[in-house]
Amino acid sequence: MPNSSQFQLILSLLTLLLQFTQSHGGALQLDKGNFDSIIGNNELVFINFYADWCRFSNILAPTWDETADKVRDLFPDEGRVVVGKVDCDSESSIASRFHITKYPTLKLLRNGQATKREYRGQRSADAFASYIKEQLRDPIKILQNLDEINELEETKRTVIGYFERQDSPEFELFRKIAVNLKDDCQFLAGFGDTVRSMHPPGESIVAFKASITKEDDAFTGSLSSYDELSIWATERCIPLVREITFQNAEELTEEGLPFLILFHDPEDTESVKKYTTLVHSELADQKQNINFLTADGIQFAHPLHHLGKSKKDLPLIAIDSFRHMYLFPDYKDAYVEGKLKAFLQDLYSGKLHREFHYGPDPETTSEAAQQDENEIPSPTEAIKKREKPTTPPESTFKKLAPSKNRYTLLEKDEL
Repeated sequence: MPNSSQFQLILSLLTLLLQFTQSHGGALQLDKGNFDSIIGNNELVFINFYADWCRFSNILAPTWDETADKVRDLFPDEGRVVVGKVDCDSESSIASRFHITKYPTLKLLRNGQATKREYRGQRSADAFASYIKEQLRDPIKILQNLDEINELEETKRTVIGYFERQDSPEFELFRKIAVNLKDDCQFLAGFGDTVRSMHPPGESIVAFKASITKEDDAFTGSLSSYDELSIWATERCIPLVREITFQNAEELTEEGLPFLILFHDPEDTESVKKYTTLVHSELADQKQNINFLTADGIQFAHPLHHLGKSKKDLPLIAIDSFRHMYLFPDYKDAYVEGKLKAFLQDLYSGKLHREFHYGPDPETTSEAAQQDENEIPSPTEAIKKREKPTTPPESTFKKLAPSKNRYTLLEKDEL
């Protein structure tokens, strides 16, 4: 029988073991019962979407649990960061919600919103922890004097907050927005005497600058409303029309929307302005269905070649659906009201795909119905007309997307 001192030692060791187990329990298992609560109450949630039958998932599992313990030690504050995991077989609704197509997929959520890119760096506990450290780095530059605003990179989109105090609830909300949008905008903040001339006494101001040379666009909503400020800042930091480059092509393809692209000569800024104006005036309501982009036609000569075009044909407009590329027939017609929108509708309806393969659809307009009866082809003739297939240019931008075959696919094929 152990004596009292030995008994106390054993009890202390058991207590320490229990505390260690509670604080070093590996990654948090997420399911439909706790998922929304966890992602809604933590600044960062780093998630491993896995399947038990997947060999690659099983290889990663112990490293992921080690990562969770390491991150928990580094950032113990509640509400800061959680390393979690989702069993996609048992939680298929969560997997579908995040468009999981292979296992394991690692995604980072900031304040409940998934970041644009999934994690593709080194798969070690140290690498994962370093990634989390970088993600938690404060994205806000604190102004020491107002002259620093004029020293910023001229073309950078910038959101600036002028606050009375750093411990104000308005600044805490501003910081959350900055964490979510730090990849798209730079964020600055000033406090007290440093920025007193920039805002009324006792009233905080948040403003956006598209570039240093442009006037401020002030936020006029409530600085106590996360949703209002988030929508306002997102619309400005992620513009309706964006430029695609080799650096951002991967994250743009990950958004999963087809591209409507203006290919232009890099010296031709006028066509970019004209296209941007057209998109804002006629196509803004389509932003949930398609990405509006501009592309340097010299850098992206390869897609032009697939379309049978070259530098001398610029500017031109095309759709990349990630299956095929479709050239807008006549660039000048794009600025005829309704023409470009009709082109998009033909994409959504499948008409562009059909016509590339089988020729034009049979005429069904009232104008065609009024033509001489002998000029209207019979259904049999129409079918014959469409029997000869054509080959549309294949998508070139899908090749810039992250490979869907790097790990295990949903069909349980090991690659």
